[in-house]
Amino acid sequence: MSKTKVHRLGDLQLKIMKVLWDSNEATVADVHQSLAGERDLAYTTVATMLRKMEARGLARHRVDGRSFVYRPAVGSDAVTRGMSDHLLDRLFEGNLADMVSHLLTTREVSREELSKLEKLIAERKKSL
Repeated sequence: MSKTKVHRLGDLQLKIMKVLWDSNEATVADVHQSLAGERDLAYTTVATMLRKMEARGLARHRVDGRSFVYRPAVGSDAVTRGMSDHLLDRLFEGNLADMVSHLLTTREVSREELSKLEKLIAERKKSL
């Protein structure tokens, strides 16, 4: 099993983190406004979620007047790596070829994507 810290994020948490990653800093109002187009969330729901995410070490805040300004405490690469490693280990028992095979047979893949994958594999082979 991978020793990478796994940040298990629900859908809303991931959306909030994307807002923080994109903006570097955001108030509860900023995050609420950013998510308003895709979800009908109460302002208090966003505030509560940000507090919980801070308690888990995912975000930090500073005080600016009467507002808390949140920023990400973990990078998107760490979350992506942790979640994908967890998925690979749990569902495919660490077998990368099985995971890639599953994705190639269950999803639509364009010629461009296949070419990009072939290029990535060729580059990786050179580095071994």
